[in-house]
Amino acid sequence: MPNALNPNPKHVPVLDSRFVPAVLWNRAYRERVARDAAGQDLLLALTRPDGTVFRHAVRVLPDGEANRPLNLRYVERLLKFLLWMKGGSRVLVAGSDTLAAQLAKVFSAEGARAFDDQTVGRKVFLDERLRIEARSMEEMPGEFSTSAALGRNLDGCRIGFDLGGSDRKCAAVIDGEVVHSEEVEWSPYFESDPNYHFEGIMDSLRRAARHMPRVDAIGGSSAGVYVNNEPRVSSLFRGVSDKDFDKHVRPMFGRVREAWKGVPFEIANDGEVTALAASMSLKDNAVLGISMGTSLAAGYCDGDGRITSWLNELAFVPMDYADSAPRDEWSGDLGCGVQCFSQQAVARLAPLAGLDYADEMPLPERLSAVQAMMKKGDERARRIFETIGVYFGYSVAWFAEFYEIRHLLILGRVTSGEGGEIVIEKGKQILADEFPELAQSVGMTTPDEDFKRHGQAIAAASLPSLRSGRR
Repeated sequence: MPNALNPNPKHVPVLDSRFVPAVLWNRAYRERVARDAAGQDLLLALTRPDGTVFRHAVRVLPDGEANRPLNLRYVERLLKFLLWMKGGSRVLVAGSDTLAAQLAKVFSAEGARAFDDQTVGRKVFLDERLRIEARSMEEMPGEFSTSAALGRNLDGCRIGFDLGGSDRKCAAVIDGEVVHSEEVEWSPYFESDPNYHFEGIMDSLRRAARHMPRVDAIGGSSAGVYVNNEPRVSSLFRGVSDKDFDKHVRPMFGRVREAWKGVPFEIANDGEVTALAASMSLKDNAVLGISMGTSLAAGYCDGDGRITSWLNELAFVPMDYADSAPRDEWSGDLGCGVQCFSQQAVARLAPLAGLDYADEMPLPERLSAVQAMMKKGDERARRIFETIGVYFGYSVAWFAEFYEIRHLLILGRVTSGEGGEIVIEKGKQILADEFPELAQSVGMTTPDEDFKRHGQAIAAASLPSLRSGRR
């Protein structure tokens, strides 16, 4: 069905000729709607249990048997993007009862998007399920946010930490200056005892505190989804049982704060903190950070220079609308970001380039092998990175339909070395050819050594305000 619109990209990935860029498919759909005088207004409202509301208005083709497959494709993919970009556990749909009913079926526990129902609805927002309901335009709530913006607080003696899968980074920061930083190795992924994580975090904080006269605030970053300083979905705790996760992991950072006498404390997704760090380093706002590594991670610092309560989990958003797009083994969906920008993408594309690796060879080793071949100028490796570069260029334009972007921070193991240079240059070429206005307005940058050493720690430490730390 998506190919019925024939978006005809100017650039076709050398290893993936069937690629259908989401941004071009949606452009073709909107052009068809614009030509139909009977087009209808449609309004989506994503709501959260705390009262937060995100609204998104579009126009769709008039309801009818012939248009329903296209309409569902357009709105279902759009809603999938919004769920993982902004997040909500209840979706109100105004303008089409037919689409509301179709979406409710697709995103049900028995539908094609059962993963989204289980993860966004139940795990992230602790709701009974992801609910999708029809409403009239008059019944739709207005946009509303209950969360305070975080970051850019540099006064006082602060600790900034970052929890990774192989090490814990921690720094002591006094009035914005790093006076001490260190990395401590750990292996949190498959530890079933949550006390291992708690004691490891406390150890790093104590080490940093020794280098300051006092501790005024603590800020941290980690992979995963955090709501009100609680981890809701995080690979860091994948070894912990569901029962222990709810009992011990969700309140863990409350315990950490209590152990430090209730000082202002905030923890956020590491992608968000990276984007904030880039904004502080660049002295400009509207920064989207994209990390191509084990998966696809993202973070956003808005036009006002703050990080938000959005999820920004772009690994799960759709970027390829081809019917034969690669399937994500976790969510079960097709054409998601993780299959376009990660070591999984490199491993998937390697056989298509003529490189065969044993099934038992770990993905990081396959990436390293391809990068080593790229360094030697191997044309097969080049084709892999050129293909990812085409994905990248079209996806930047796709992201720009949802985010205000003045700077794009690009990082992660996939983007290192000569292969990363090819990805970025190919992306720039596509923007220049297909989206010249974006090529002029979006700057692309990679982190320098000073940013890598201290940027993340300073940004994490700046999250809490001394005047309004969360109680």
